[in-house]
Amino acid sequence: MDYRFADRMDNVRSSAIRDLLKYAEEPGIISFAGGFPAPELFPIEPLRAVFDRVLVDEGRAALQYSSTEGYLPLREKIAARMKRLNIDCNAGNVFMVHGGQQGLDFAGKLFINEGDTIICENPTFLGGIIAFGPYVPKYAGVPMDQDGMIMEELEKVLEANPKAKFIYTIPDFQNPTGVTLSLERRKRMVELANQYDMVIIEDSPYREVRYEGQHLPSIKSFDTKGLVVHIGTFSKILSPGMRLGWIVAEEALIQKFVTLKQSADTQTSTLIQRQVNKYLEMYDIDMHIEEIRKLYKKKKDLMLETIAKEFPEGFTYTNPQGGLFTWVEFPEGMDAAVVLKKAIAEEKVAFVPGAPFFPNGGHANHCRMNYSGVAEAQITEGVKRLGRILKTLRKKESW
Repeated sequence: MDYRFADRMDNVRSSAIRDLLKYAEEPGIISFAGGFPAPELFPIEPLRAVFDRVLVDEGRAALQYSSTEGYLPLREKIAARMKRLNIDCNAGNVFMVHGGQQGLDFAGKLFINEGDTIICENPTFLGGIIAFGPYVPKYAGVPMDQDGMIMEELEKVLEANPKAKFIYTIPDFQNPTGVTLSLERRKRMVELANQYDMVIIEDSPYREVRYEGQHLPSIKSFDTKGLVVHIGTFSKILSPGMRLGWIVAEEALIQKFVTLKQSADTQTSTLIQRQVNKYLEMYDIDMHIEEIRKLYKKKKDLMLETIAKEFPEGFTYTNPQGGLFTWVEFPEGMDAAVVLKKAIAEEKVAFVPGAPFFPNGGHANHCRMNYSGVAEAQITEGVKRLGRILKTLRKKESW
């Protein structure tokens, strides 16, 4: 059948990460590919109690349509949590979405015309590239170092692209690198955004999963002109399967997002919103987050210790203070995608090659490895398996 697809489908990409997840289902495969939270920490029994309570006490309302903006008591609770980050907002500035990914899609719909430029970290979140892709943007990547996006380089990119639509950033434990944007650079980014009247999309799914170092203020907390759109989610602190996130922005922007959601799916699940709201009333989510932090630090330390022991010389990797990933740089000329095929075939271990995270291509000698969703015994065994492959390849004169 010769289907007459819209031209935009040429720019809709399959997720390299989702494509790799099929390997996790094969017997014996150890996968570091997903961005999964630890399933052993999902609060199953508390959520069961919450679900029962909502259906008994609020069943008819919970199963009915509700407002596009989202369930007001939950939005009020999120606004209160945002105020703890020094974000000046109220429920009117909070808008509920089906996960942070829908927030990115709506940002693309709202701001991007074909050919517009987006400024982003280089590398950047693959899900962001996928979300923005149908709107056919161009990308201006800004180099990073151990303190995140380099502001001198951002200023150069802004000077060259003064009509860019927005700066897209993951400031806390960035996906894929695990790097965190420093305090001074957060302030400077807002100064530059004010100078160029440039919107900042602050994608912040990981900020509460900090297990080392000092918590840094949100970029939104420095916003003086209403230019920062903050996206948060319950996926990393409660459950990704609930698909519940939020946007914090000026009310004029919230109304635009509301219009987009009305044309997309009308509203976020009434049932899930009420269940999460009830969970926040019945349980201490901060205690739950503290359990997540402790386990992720343990898993991260185990992965990095095993990498240091099992990988050959010439490989470097990030040591994140939070989040779900470490970012590995291979020797120049080594293609991580080629290594992946060999690793799956010979050692049954998988990771995500780094090239898809660079919107303008190149940089094939990188990979992203997840530790949060992998059992500790599998972390040790999987890194050992990968180390054997890398040692074999390292002995060769060329890749």
